[in-house]
Amino acid sequence: MKRLGIMFIALLFCAMTATVWAGGSSEASGTTKAAEPFRIAVIMPSATTDTAFSQSMWSALKTVQADMGGESAVELVYTENMFKVPDAAAAIRDYATQGYNLIVAHGSQYGSSVEEIAPDFPDTAFAWGTDVNTFGLDNVYAYTAAAEQGGYVNGVIAGMMTKSGIIGVTGPIDVGDAHTYISGFSQGVALTNPKATVSKTWTGSFSDVALMAAAAQTHISAGADILTGSSQSVVGSIGAAEKAGAVYWFGTQADQTSLSPKLVVASQVYDWVAMLKEIIAATETGVYGGKTYILTLANGGLKIGFNPDFALPADVKAKADEVIKGITSGSITVAP
Repeated sequence: MKRLGIMFIALLFCAMTATVWAGGSSEASGTTKAAEPFRIAVIMPSATTDTAFSQSMWSALKTVQADMGGESAVELVYTENMFKVPDAAAAIRDYATQGYNLIVAHGSQYGSSVEEIAPDFPDTAFAWGTDVNTFGLDNVYAYTAAAEQGGYVNGVIAGMMTKSGIIGVTGPIDVGDAHTYISGFSQGVALTNPKATVSKTWTGSFSDVALMAAAAQTHISAGADILTGSSQSVVGSIGAAEKAGAVYWFGTQADQTSLSPKLVVASQVYDWVAMLKEIIAATETGVYGGKTYILTLANGGLKIGFNPDFALPADVKAKADEVIKGITSGSITVAP
């Protein structure tokens, strides 16, 4: 009888152990494998701290990561200063091979690389810009900014503020959002000061800071009291304005106030956050591309960041607000 009791207890223990391992009634039954983070890799032509094009994307990605739950929810990696397209293409393919969910090729010069590589990884989402071409591929998103809109607002302000009537523009290459921004800026100046001269210099380089500085100095020597420009190399232009001491600056792509708190009047700011969240959500449902995004003032992708420490005249600010409202409502249309 005693032996039967011992056998019964042993059998009962085995049954309980089996239940525990099966996850039936143990605390371990509620344990599930942690979800894998959504993995994003971004390739950029300049540094994440360029206060321009690359920083606009990296800042947006960091915001998305924080909003979605931090590093455990979204993994971010980047490769910066990819001025050489073949090097960027190698990085894009390497990240795809590693199984990243979304690869952002943040530079219009990377389009041909995305077009070539994306078909080899049909279950990976690729996004690139600034452009509107998805190449007809189901796993490519394209994005751009209607930079002419913020350019127009900046130009309206610049036209009202210039005293010499000479405004200098320093650009990299006359393509993409550099072209549209400067086009809009010129139109805005013409609206409020049709007699003003807008002189443009294209350096031929997105990265040569010294060339930008030299171009800006040439405009200043010619009498320009206001400067603007596009690309990560405009730190050279802003440096020239700082050296001159009485030349105002209008920025684009990111808020550039920190580069010269006394001289930066306003900046057009790119906000990629909403776009990125939509792409991530779509990718998680198996939709890897086939759509184009355009940042505008109306959809909140473009914002005008006024320098809070710059004493902008009330009538100038009122006109700027009026123009922003007009573009947002559609009553004002700016040609790219």
